Amino acid sequence: MTEAVAAAPRRRSSQARDVWRQFRSHRGAMIGTVILGAILVVVIAGPWLWHLDPTAVAMRMRNRGPSLEHPLGTDQLGRDMLARLITGGRVSLTVGLTAMALSLVLGTLVGVCAGFLRGLDGILMRLTDLFLALPLLPLLLVMSMLFREPLAQWLGAETGVFLLIVTAIGGTSWMHAARLVRGEVLTLKEREFVLAAQSIGTGRGKMILRHILPNVLSPILVSATLGIASAIITESSLSFLGLGFPPDFPTWGRLLYDAVDQIQLYPMRVILPGIAISLTVLSVNYIGDGLRDAMDPRARAR
Repeated sequence: MTEAVAAAPRRRSSQARDVWRQFRSHRGAMIGTVILGAILVVVIAGPWLWHLDPTAVAMRMRNRGPSLEHPLGTDQLGRDMLARLITGGRVSLTVGLTAMALSLVLGTLVGVCAGFLRGLDGILMRLTDLFLALPLLPLLLVMSMLFREPLAQWLGAETGVFLLIVTAIGGTSWMHAARLVRGEVLTLKEREFVLAAQSIGTGRGKMILRHILPNVLSPILVSATLGIASAIITESSLSFLGLGFPPDFPTWGRLLYDAVDQIQLYPMRVILPGIAISLTVLSVNYIGDGLRDAMDPRARAR
């Protein structure tokens, strides 16, 4: 008995090493990890290293090119572009992570209930199909136009818009995670360890928490990485259309929106946030590909 208990941590440790070895062999995933890590370091540590206020207006310094004082130049109001790019990255990544977490919680809850509770399967899957049939961007635009001002007056402009965007993105992007989790749960229900737990009278709640959820973590993690990229792009699209955060609260999408009118005169103002969005999304997607391959036992066997 003691040997069996001691062997379990060794098996988990060996499996973790196999996952890491497979992930490390994925060149795109490793490059994506390095790039995303660098972006996170700059975004998190940037305000302590670069002390200029991203919202400070200096009309005498407007439309300046790169210099020692402003390495990326200034915008049409004299605001430092480097400070705005760092702050915009922090906001965009926060929105992406928070919206992804909300989406995964909803998707996992719906998927587990649909897969494990036969009576709810039909209702929840028809609800999922209904949300999948809705046009995403027009729905987000309508939600933004209807609830933007009431939430801004109730919670403040920044907090209200943040809550609205996170809720709108997370509440309209859980469907794929739900379908994925449901498929995994339907497969797990027929596995021997689940049937054995049912035979000894294990309750449904304990069954889900101890036997179902730990075994669907792999697809959930892969879905999480893809969900972050999707949420960042959606937030950038809303900000680019002028329905995101207020003008004095920079995000990468908002920087694109502010610069698009002067793209011919100052193309770098569009290129810089566009590169930041592209690098972040590509890095996250490559990390997701690496995680998917690393957590697939058949891929590790090959």
